[in-house]
This record gives sequence, C-alpha cells and structure tokens, in this order.
Amino acid sequence: MTRCIALLRGVNVGKAKRIPMAELRDLLEDLGLTDVRTLLNSGNAIFSSARPQVTTLATAISDAIARRFRFTAPVIVITATDLNTIVTGNALTDGEAEPSKLLVAFVASAAVLTQARPLLAQSWTPDKLHVGPKAAYLWCARGVIESKLMQAFTRATSDATTTRNWTTVLKLQAAAIQGHQHA
Repeated sequence: MTRCIALLRGVNVGKAKRIPMAELRDLLEDLGLTDVRTLLNSGNAIFSSARPQVTTLATAISDAIARRFRFTAPVIVITATDLNTIVTGNALTDGEAEPSKLLVAFVASAAVLTQARPLLAQSWTPDKLHVGPKAAYLWCARGVIESKLMQAFTRATSDATTTRNWTTVLKLQAAAIQGHQHA
C-alpha cells in the first residue's frame, strides 16, 4: 500500500463548494481507498492505495465529488514519497520564521512548472520564487493577498496548481508518515 495525499482546490473557502470532511472521507473510502484521514477543513486528505496512479486517482476523486456534491473541484494527488521530495526541495528558508507566508504550489504535472519559470527572470523583492522539479515555492513577504508574485504566478499557471502554506505542508507530511506507521 502506498500513502497518498489528495489536495482539493477551492473547497470550503467561502459559502460555495462546501464539503464536510466526514463526507470526503466516506467518498474516498467508497472509491476503495483505505486508512483515510483528512487534515483541516480545506480539502486535504491522506489515504493508502494499492495502485497509486496519481492522475487516475485525481480524476476519480474529482468525478466522485462532481457526482456527490454537484460541483467541480480540481484535485491533485501526490504520493507521500513525492511530498517528502517536495519538502526537502524547499530552497526558501524564510518560511521557518513565518510559515503562513511561504506557499507550496502543487501541480498535477511538472510541465505546469515550465509556465512559471519565466517569472524567475524578474525581481519580486521582497517576495521570492523557487521552482523545483515537483513544486514551486513562493515567499509572500507582505502576505498572499498583497503579493504581486502570487498574482503573476496564478496568471501563469491558471487553475493547474493548488497551494498550501508551509505549516499545512509539514502537517500533511507528518500525517502521511503517522498513517503509514499504523497501516
């Protein structure tokens, strides 16, 4: 069994697109996934899968959400191994002091990151950008809402990414490890 993480984009942020986490757990279990846990109320789930084809899983989860909740929600699935690689690939250490200002942009396909690479040629001071092989890292010094870098990154990658702050990323990593030890 492989530990995986599902990251839903745009759920439970406003009044629309609400998914109770208990119902998300049920939905994932109905898809045959095991050891399902959710983290926070923002569409993060950790689970085990016998066949972790992440693209297939993401499509199956997104389709099941559309059927059950009658709205679409983009889903990115990564393995716990990939999450560990993403955590160790963070070249921006600013997040240690203020983890809410450090975002990790997860992608379903590394090809999406090529759309963000031209942003590296510009100065975003005091913000910073690092594009790794599996994720992008954005330091938003004045916060996400004020960040010109975040706005440009969103335009460059459109709906092909979902972001989590550094604290959430580390919690997901810990939950994936913890669940694996209990599996």
